[in-house]
Amino acid sequence: MKSRRKGAYAEAGVNISAAGRTKDLIKELVRPTFRPEVITDIGLFGSFFQLQQYKDPVLVSSADGVGTKLKIAVLMDKHDTVGIDLVNHCVNDILCCGASPLFMLDYIAAGKLMPHKVASIVSGLAQACKEVGCALIGGETAEMPGMYKASDYDLVGFIVGVVEKGRIIKGDNIVEGDMVLGLPSSGLHTNGYSLVRKTFGIDRDALQLKMVYPELGRTLGEELLQPHRCYFRELQPVLEKIKGLAHITGGGFVGNIPRILPQGVSVEIDRTSWHVPALFDLIQKQGCIKDDEMYCVFNMGIGMVVICGQLEAGQIMDAVPEARQIGKVVKTNGSERVIIK
Repeated sequence: MKSRRKGAYAEAGVNISAAGRTKDLIKELVRPTFRPEVITDIGLFGSFFQLQQYKDPVLVSSADGVGTKLKIAVLMDKHDTVGIDLVNHCVNDILCCGASPLFMLDYIAAGKLMPHKVASIVSGLAQACKEVGCALIGGETAEMPGMYKASDYDLVGFIVGVVEKGRIIKGDNIVEGDMVLGLPSSGLHTNGYSLVRKTFGIDRDALQLKMVYPELGRTLGEELLQPHRCYFRELQPVLEKIKGLAHITGGGFVGNIPRILPQGVSVEIDRTSWHVPALFDLIQKQGCIKDDEMYCVFNMGIGMVVICGQLEAGQIMDAVPEARQIGKVVKTNGSERVIIK
């Protein structure tokens, strides 16, 4: 009979004790995000959330990741903002349906689990969840040597929110003459990083991240790690005045606004109606990228698009001072759903 080799799993690259320490740290970070509806602690095989105080509730779910922005975080060894990115991205997505966040789960996979790094990631998740009243109810950590390099990891989130059935925002009542408003982004948010890394040669030379550009006023790396902005607190009080919301993520204006437009209408966007942040101009010049592609890849300084009636537009702009008119809804002219002028 062969004797068992002590530590064989560790020799294969998986450290069970490190995973245990990681989970203990996570528990302390996420408990402050719990709402009264959470009726279990972290550690069971499932997480319980008891839905309360809704008349005709509809659950709204979404899943997303941080993408290759994580490469920037790894190269800069700064991990406390990517969790903020993830939560805010997911909250914004379900907000487009009129939903408020209830709870969230995360998935962290790494080549080597380092408890302090995971704790830094989860600290950002917990901070962002607390700011919007979302319970970080559970998740999973996985050590996967061979799938990821030791320093690399992936971060994914799964969110569940709720909206009363009669208050769902679908965009089906958008008509010609409606106003298009824009809310400013805080930078790239979580999209376009593969193009940015290629444009600046970051994968070949990580020192590019330490370059200070006068137009940015700080290093490129600091600018690229600016957290994804959340619009929930600003827009929640005026949701009843809104016909459609488009979160400008991967695909930019052209890929996201048509998702909420009914047949027969398009949107005209006036690109001169807001100031495009310096980062986008820098990327375009550095990469010799055409205007059309910029608006198909990046948010160009507008992170959320709001469509509403003409009367409601003024009321929304009064309630949300940073909102500004950036376009209008027009009758469809050909196959273009978003016309950028």
